[in-house]
Amino acid sequence: MSAASDDDPFDGDDPLDSDLLYELTEARGVPGYEDRVREIVRRELADSVDRVRTDAMGNVVGTIEGDADPDYSVAVAAHMDEIGFMVRHVDDEGFVRVDALGGFDPRVLRAQRVTVHGEEDLTGVIGSVPPHTLTDEQTEADEEVSDVFIDLGRDADAVAEAVSVGDLVTLDQTTTRMGDCVTGKALDDRVCLFATLEAARRIEEPEVTIHFAATVQEEVGLRGAHALGVDIDPDLAIALDVTVANDVPQIGEAADAVTSLGEGAAIKLKDSSVITSPKVHRRLTEIAESNGIDHQHEVLPAGGTDTAGFQTPGGAKPVGAISIPTRYLHTVTETANVRDVGATIDLLTAFLESETGEHDYTL
Repeated sequence: MSAASDDDPFDGDDPLDSDLLYELTEARGVPGYEDRVREIVRRELADSVDRVRTDAMGNVVGTIEGDADPDYSVAVAAHMDEIGFMVRHVDDEGFVRVDALGGFDPRVLRAQRVTVHGEEDLTGVIGSVPPHTLTDEQTEADEEVSDVFIDLGRDADAVAEAVSVGDLVTLDQTTTRMGDCVTGKALDDRVCLFATLEAARRIEEPEVTIHFAATVQEEVGLRGAHALGVDIDPDLAIALDVTVANDVPQIGEAADAVTSLGEGAAIKLKDSSVITSPKVHRRLTEIAESNGIDHQHEVLPAGGTDTAGFQTPGGAKPVGAISIPTRYLHTVTETANVRDVGATIDLLTAFLESETGEHDYTL
């Protein structure tokens, strides 16, 4: 685990637990196999909630019972899984071919270090042909994730002995400080999982029952959230996920940036999977303004979140979402500003503490 530096902005009068954030982001957990992350979540929730349960899919739910109306409940969701691969073939030369678990941009995969979780964890690299030897045809060809091959530095017999079809592959990267930011793999969505766990730790004696849900298989279709939307059947759901921060030189129009690092928590208005309930996002905005919490509004043209998973499975439900602006999504150098993380925790906590079950979210 990477250690926080002496000038870590997590430090201060109200320090955030940077060691926990680094532990969460560096843990391995692709869709359907979130075991290592689930262990951390269960450990952290144990002292913060009244009860913890895990369902047949692997979703973890930590519940704090409300003091007022036990029939009114709020679900707060952040997903545990990260994008990765599953082994589909080992060829005669000992190179490993994979199937993607989640959405990858093939351009960023060349020469990345990975871990193949076979009989034991093996370090490998995704192969990359040197530019000196690329043909014009290869240079102009569109790259595909299906073209990825992993070199384990072993002969074919050794690889065949150690690796099997169905073994998992994760990208290999540590988390570290970078100025006012943290950078590493799987900030999507472990940084929001971290924020959820921090909010659960802060909240005491809420008026309504709160279910803190760590969901599975979000990256392959919001599957864990869809199941919990039925199983928990909350009266209100708030999902946390990262969102696009294209506030970098290659983006021409300011509108295309979606959000900006350092401007605070992002209150979602829409993405391609959901239009959040107007009364919910308005109240989130009011809470942020009345508490002096830095915030911005998010309109995301593409991409979906667990928010949609809770909106309709058990009937129409009011939903809202808080996002943490993050650069370089779905790479091993995802980057978020720690002050935006802090603002997200503050906003989520203030919103939940102010929820009485009496707000009318119907339209």
